[in-house]
Amino acid sequence: MSHKPIHVVGGGLAGSEAAWQIAQAGVPVILHEMRGVRGTEAHKTDGLAELVCSNSFRSDDAENNAVGLLHAELRLANSLIMASGDANQVPAGGALAVDRDGFSAAVTAKLEAHPLVTIVREEIAGLPPTEWDQAIIATGPLTAPSLAEAIRAATGADALAFFDAIAPIVHFDSIDLDKAWFQSRYDKPGPGGTGKDYLNCPMDRAQYEAFVQALIDGMKTEFKEWEGTPYFDGCLPIEVMAERGPETLRHGPMKPIGLTNAHEPTIKPYAVVQLRMDNALGTLYNMVGFQTKLKHGEQTRIFRMIPGLENAEFARLGGLHRNTYINSPTLLDGSLQLKGRPGLRFAGQITGCEGYVESASIGLLAGRFAAAERLGKAASLPPATTAFGALLNHITGGHIVTDEEPGKRSFQPMNVNFGLFPPVEAPKADGKRMRGKDKTVAKRRAVTARAIADCRAWLGMQPAAALAAE
Repeated sequence: MSHKPIHVVGGGLAGSEAAWQIAQAGVPVILHEMRGVRGTEAHKTDGLAELVCSNSFRSDDAENNAVGLLHAELRLANSLIMASGDANQVPAGGALAVDRDGFSAAVTAKLEAHPLVTIVREEIAGLPPTEWDQAIIATGPLTAPSLAEAIRAATGADALAFFDAIAPIVHFDSIDLDKAWFQSRYDKPGPGGTGKDYLNCPMDRAQYEAFVQALIDGMKTEFKEWEGTPYFDGCLPIEVMAERGPETLRHGPMKPIGLTNAHEPTIKPYAVVQLRMDNALGTLYNMVGFQTKLKHGEQTRIFRMIPGLENAEFARLGGLHRNTYINSPTLLDGSLQLKGRPGLRFAGQITGCEGYVESASIGLLAGRFAAAERLGKAASLPPATTAFGALLNHITGGHIVTDEEPGKRSFQPMNVNFGLFPPVEAPKADGKRMRGKDKTVAKRRAVTARAIADCRAWLGMQPAAALAAE
């Protein structure tokens, strides 16, 4: 049986994953991507699923971390994004980081080769036409102004926006290894790693204080009047963190805990700047947590104050791009469908999720929901106990209406985290209630075990215990 195609607008992580899930369900899909015809301020290539910020998918620990749990669920659901990430990983301690070029090339090649996927390079200036019937808008944080205006006009609601800052990337051979050393925090190895997956640049107290002051005094990119939007707390520019207090960076991206200077093991660093491998060749390293809105000349001057980076050559300096998202709890139903227009769904960061794997997950769900409807089936929503379901609930309704501002919801972009999951009782140890850290660890493991079991059931898979018994 032939089916009318589903249209996906946007070839980022969410759109690519949505297109893959639709095609794998046996439904033809047309993926519309404007890059190749019209670029953006942040993208550098025309490749699908290009990573414009960090190359990290963050923690891969599925037992103790909500992001790692989301990785595991994506793998269970045959995610193209996770498969391509796993195939192009680079060492990153306890995280899953990828070679960004290899990753994008893998996603592009898979979609180009799929017989049910058609890729069209064009800009969709307005809402998808009604004759498309089933369509997904996955245009991400860099939605073209014309499409953003069309969405606003159709919904009667203003889009919300904040700025997302990009961290610099340094050429490895310009780093002074007589000052920097290789070590993961607490020597923890990650996927494909050895426990020495980060380059660490130490600072003493005087160096740190001078560096913080330079960040505060440095010239920043000026905002235009219409750009007065809030930052996402998970991606604050380094200089904004510095302005929040002299010790903020030492308790954030520059914390020295879990690290021992290989060159001077008896002297504990006051602060540490970490760099993570950015490509499979190991020729590029990105500055972890150093997203910035400093002007380019200031970045070069200030970041060369860091011991080990005095002669650093930058493959890419930091920058800013505007991130736009809709008020999803008000505008979307539980299957990511625009209320008042059946068949039109939204996916990815434009819905108000934050992060690569979160965007891919919402793309996966939107693709599965749309494909199910095209096949004459009801969309099957993931249980709220899974990472998929917790993230979906955050986007489509997990917010309160305040008494102070009736009708206004407390909706902001968010990464997946354990606070989004339904509570679970912590197991008892020898019949006694656990306390402190032991209780926290036990509860997290109970949440992740429940999530994996419920995700397998939602996907129609055998329970893990039954498979192990075979």
